[in-house]
Amino acid sequence: MSKPVKAAVLSAGSWGTAFGMVLADAGCEVTLWGRRPEVVEAINSTRTNPDYFPGVELPENVRATTDPAQAAADADFTVLSVPSQTLRGNLADWAPLLAPGTVLVSLMKGVELGSAMRMSEVIDDVAKVGPERIAVVTGPNLAREIAARMPAAAVVACTDEAVAQRLQTACHTPYFRPYTNTDVVGCELGGAVKNVIGLAVGIADGMGLGDNAKGSLITRGLAETTRLGIALGADPLTFSGLAGLGDLVATCSSPLSRNHTFGTNLGKGMTLQETIAVTKQTAEGVKSCESVLDLARRHGVDMPITETVVGIVHEGKPPVVALKELMSRSAKPERR
Repeated sequence: MSKPVKAAVLSAGSWGTAFGMVLADAGCEVTLWGRRPEVVEAINSTRTNPDYFPGVELPENVRATTDPAQAAADADFTVLSVPSQTLRGNLADWAPLLAPGTVLVSLMKGVELGSAMRMSEVIDDVAKVGPERIAVVTGPNLAREIAARMPAAAVVACTDEAVAQRLQTACHTPYFRPYTNTDVVGCELGGAVKNVIGLAVGIADGMGLGDNAKGSLITRGLAETTRLGIALGADPLTFSGLAGLGDLVATCSSPLSRNHTFGTNLGKGMTLQETIAVTKQTAEGVKSCESVLDLARRHGVDMPITETVVGIVHEGKPPVVALKELMSRSAKPERR
């Protein structure tokens, strides 16, 4: 009888906890690392994470600790689920603790400010592991729905197909259906840029611009994501799949989406600081919109929706003015 797969999840936040449940339901022994002792104690004593999923019972094969070394010990998979802009600092502390041969799994959807690196690139840069030991989980995966064990599909991506298949098996449950992909670049870009487009759609919803505007932003947002992906060597077909269109639609249409909700508040007239104050969890697109635009400019890729979001969020441009500028751009063929 083979021994159970061990997984460390370095974060007891919403998505880390939800994915830890998926791994446990698939038969893995899961250890969550939590920063706050009270959250860890609640998980171990009540089998719930009251801060994120009150009333949702965690599987018996999930435990929690405040000690990252204890969590990481002997882990076959080490899952990283911290805010993208904190990954480098956190991973620098965790790298010496990692089990030999562990596969590092990124749940994060962002691009690092300054370096314009994708999360897998940051992992490689800090932990000094090869691409065959770095995997990505992405797709239309709203954490609250996953925690409720509602049906969902996802993509597990690694340049090594065999590693992707191992992770696929480790997180395949009756309600969570993972597909493999070797296009890590495309899968990561789809997840990062959809947060920015989610902000744009939320702003439009907050302004009451209607469903035509929403459909246009989603479609043209996908077009500029694909342009950037092609420039970076991604497979354009990735963006018509779960990591691209699937994730984009979920983010732009659900009230559970942090980025959509953040954008809606901006569109209703709240200031950036007011919106931050009422947002309990990280909306990755708020910071990543700048790094995504930086990445696009480095590769000579035009991303007008992303540029518009940066103007509203970080340059104080009124949404009405930004909308007028976006709509008055020169006409051109659709496939450009």
